Amino acid sequence: MTATPTTPPPGAGPEEPDAAVAALQTTLAAEHAAVFVYGALGGQTSESGNPALYGAVTSAYAVHRTRRDELMARLRAAGAEPVTAEPGYGLPADLGTPAVVTTRARELEEAAAATYAYLVASTTDDARAWAIAALLDAAVRGLGFGARPDRLPGL
Repeated sequence: MTATPTTPPPGAGPEEPDAAVAALQTTLAAEHAAVFVYGALGGQTSESGNPALYGAVTSAYAVHRTRRDELMARLRAAGAEPVTAEPGYGLPADLGTPAVVTTRARELEEAAAATYAYLVASTTDDARAWAIAALLDAAVRGLGFGARPDRLPGL
């Protein structure tokens, strides 16, 4: 089990409803991982010792939890049963340092951007607009964790 969601192979386009549902399921699986890992990262930060990092991790956790719930609702509205979370996801052994927490959070946001880019390519209309907003949000949040600016985040 990996804590970093993988980007699905290209090829599923927005023209098929099944492709959109599959992309939503892939994105939901990635959000399940993000919620789990951010929960662990939050447990390794200190509000008094590093308030900026604590605030960023706590905020990211809340956003990913909301996105997870929104994806589940979208899938149910499409008549699909949302994929369930894995029982656990891998975490770095040396998670207790602010540098490792920051690096892991940056990696999560970069993976989220890549997954949302896939969702953008696989959906249309309202779902695509929602995915674009989520992609931009992940890209901007990643900058706060030290990601490099990119003209086409997630690609």
